Amino acid sequence: MAFTAFDPIYKATVALLPPRMDSPEAKAMLIAIAMQESRWDERRQIGGPAHGFYQFEKGTPQSRGGVTGVLMHKSAGPIIKIVLDRLDYDHTPETSYEAIVHNDVLAFAYARCLLWTLPGLLPERGEADEGWQQYIAAWRPGKPHPATWSKFFNDAWNLVSQP
Repeated sequence: MAFTAFDPIYKATVALLPPRMDSPEAKAMLIAIAMQESRWDERRQIGGPAHGFYQFEKGTPQSRGGVTGVLMHKSAGPIIKIVLDRLDYDHTPETSYEAIVHNDVLAFAYARCLLWTLPGLLPERGEADEGWQQYIAAWRPGKPHPATWSKFFNDAWNLVSQP
C-alpha cells in the first residue's frame, strides 16, 4: 500500500461527519474499497474517468452514480453538502469531481457517504462476503474483481485492529 496517511485523513474526515458515521466497520470498508479500487496508487483511473483513491465518476442526474449520486441522495446529500461547506467548495458535481483527485478528506467523505446510502449495517470482521455485496451495490464496478476482495477486506480489518 503506497498511501501511508490513512489514519490522519480518516480522522480529519470523520471530524466533519456526524459521529454515528465513524465506526470500525466503516473504517475497514473504506480501507478495503480503496485497496480494491486503486490499490492506493492511482488518483486518476488509468484509461477511465474515475477520480480519487475511491475511483468516483462524476455521474449524471439520470444515472445517479458517483459524485452526483451522493449529492442528490436524500440522506447522503445533506451530509456531503455540510462537508463541502466546511471545506469551502460549492455543491456542483464538477467541483467535487475535480477536487477529489487531490483532496483526500473530501474523497473519503464521499466514499463514507456512499456507504451511508446502503441499507443495513456495515459488515463486521469475518464478513467478507457481505462486504463484497455492499461494495458491489454501492460502487457498481464495471469490471469487478472478486478474487482480490477477501484479502483486501481481511487486511483492512487487520489495520483497523492495530493499536
